[in-house]
Amino acid sequence: MKQYKSEQWLEILAFNDLDTYEKIWALKAEWFEEPNERRGGWSGVSRLELKLPSGGCVGVFLKRQENHVTPSISHPIRGLATFAVEFANISNFKKHNIPTLDTIFFAHWHSQKAQRALLMTEELAEYLPLSSAEYRPGGVYVSSKEQKLALFCKLSALIRGIHAKGFKHDCLYLKHIFAKQLPSGEVDLRLIDLEKVKKPLFKKGMVFRDLYSLHRHSDYWGVRDKLAFFKYYQQESRLSTSSKALIRKIEAKVVLKNK
Repeated sequence: MKQYKSEQWLEILAFNDLDTYEKIWALKAEWFEEPNERRGGWSGVSRLELKLPSGGCVGVFLKRQENHVTPSISHPIRGLATFAVEFANISNFKKHNIPTLDTIFFAHWHSQKAQRALLMTEELAEYLPLSSAEYRPGGVYVSSKEQKLALFCKLSALIRGIHAKGFKHDCLYLKHIFAKQLPSGEVDLRLIDLEKVKKPLFKKGMVFRDLYSLHRHSDYWGVRDKLAFFKYYQQESRLSTSSKALIRKIEAKVVLKNK
């Protein structure tokens, strides 16, 4: 049995009678997304509103799964619950000051022949995924060249930062990058969906994989937009020979995948 509770949320969890993993597991809640039935088990997500002792509510997301596992070095046969992997990656990102979700409650246990896990995180209120209309061409938050370049600068710094710490996101799509516009005019970014995050031995493959994923799944970015982002990531005003070779390799794989 492995368990984590955020000290900042203990009073709120108790106020909502959700202070044990048994109570949270037994909670009846509508699915935010239809449960995913694969890997020999199931996995589902619900959105809840917890009441605050001082009044009002706060949104949280609750993930629950049973026998939904992924192979790991430490568990090559039985596998490890994917939410246990995600919790570990969220914790690692936090240790390295990489912006991501805030964990409220995590539990991982075995019940008879079932491996179960739950993960509760705070909702990213006022954040939108970069795949949303507001961040697409003509969107309110990229309506000027200055806004767009500021976003590319922030995003490239974030991705360069995770690579510098030795992490590969491995599922780097715009829908997994959330943004919030701050009163100062800057944008705050958070990375989600960390189930596939790894620390590979070789940085070259790590960079290629994440930049390829982002390139392929940002098809509404124009050629100039992709080039501008890539320059920010490489920290080059004019692409070097090696950078040109990398982007040609990325584009060639995108073309091959789209055939």
